[in-house]
Amino acid sequence: MVQLIVGKKGKGKTKQLLDKVNSAVKEVSGNIVYLDKSSKNMYELNNKIRLINVSDYMISDCDEFIGFICGIISQDHDLEQMYLDSFLVNAHLDGTDVAPAIAKLQKISDTFKVDFVLSISLDEAEIPDSLKENIIVSL
Repeated sequence: MVQLIVGKKGKGKTKQLLDKVNSAVKEVSGNIVYLDKSSKNMYELNNKIRLINVSDYMISDCDEFIGFICGIISQDHDLEQMYLDSFLVNAHLDGTDVAPAIAKLQKISDTFKVDFVLSISLDEAEIPDSLKENIIVSL
């Protein structure tokens, strides 16, 4: 499953994502990974959640980002959920259609039974119609 938290920059998507991941840690029996563009939210995350600073890795396009996610999944067979903050920045998708990347994440989710929650700096109106059902929070 791929869920989306959408809204323009500065609307509070990261706070929503942090609240969701910190409450999920109480319910999930497997592992949780949180991907962000920096480590600034490290102290706001439960210590059972693995924070990965994507900018530490030399990712330059969306295909490399998807490969990076697959690499994380391949190394952790107990992984149940991944939270992706600043998705457009980390996946190098600013100004491009997000639907193909999210379709790949959905396929990965179905194949490996890992749920994804993404924060995307777009208004709900800017999200393709095919993805509107995935929106769980619109700010």
